[in-house]
Amino acid sequence: MIRNRLRDIWKDGRPVLNGWLSIGNSFTAEIMAAQGYDAITIDIQHGALDYSAALVMLQAMRGSGVVPLVRVPWREPGIVMKALDAGALGIICPMINTAAEAAEFVSFMRYPPLGQRSFGPTRANIAYGGYGVEANAEVLAFAMIETAAGVANLEEIAATPGLDGIYVGPADLTLGTQAGRLAPAFDREEPEMIAMIQRIAAVCKDKGIHAALHCGTPAYAARALTWGFDMTTVSGDSRLLAAAASDSVATFRKLTGPSVAAKKGEGY
Repeated sequence: MIRNRLRDIWKDGRPVLNGWLSIGNSFTAEIMAAQGYDAITIDIQHGALDYSAALVMLQAMRGSGVVPLVRVPWREPGIVMKALDAGALGIICPMINTAAEAAEFVSFMRYPPLGQRSFGPTRANIAYGGYGVEANAEVLAFAMIETAAGVANLEEIAATPGLDGIYVGPADLTLGTQAGRLAPAFDREEPEMIAMIQRIAAVCKDKGIHAALHCGTPAYAARALTWGFDMTTVSGDSRLLAAAASDSVATFRKLTGPSVAAKKGEGY
């Protein structure tokens, strides 16, 4: 029987920690899934991967018990339904600008009479030991607010029946609302950006849905919980790998210094 553990976490009043996968590799997915995250999102939109890679990544994460989510490339029914059929228990959809777009996205997530999802849960049926219309109540639909239009229509989008939450990507939110004045990045400190991010969380709470924020550091993610977010993503596989490798190299260079460095022309 399908069961989305994130709903139980929220019911208990606890926040969800989400991991992020941009590297199309099943071993990377398995490693990340073993680290204690509540959920992990496979990023088909900007990640270096496609559906075929996402499928084996979902398989690799199965044994960990982590809740699998997928960010799809766009508001397109084929990839939303295919990701759900592959076993995703939630979909993050980018660039939702209106309530109509949010309603269309939600319709892709649910079987009739609640939506227009086509039935064919090929892998999901195996992964969850049976899969039917009860999935309507378990899968999570997250709309991304990333533009000035999305912010202007925030209340209407958040009130969309069947929408489970709003996911904030600070980089695109900055690009989409600040007319090039600010560079895209996580962990915004500008008062106007913080106010906008806090407003999104407040509207989500008012409408009874979940608020999620993509963060660069654990400290910022913990801070976001005090603003009303109940799911935070901290960095991602590619950034974590780069940071750990960079720190390792820098530490080695500091400890060894130039005296033991290989001389030009030596070696084999």
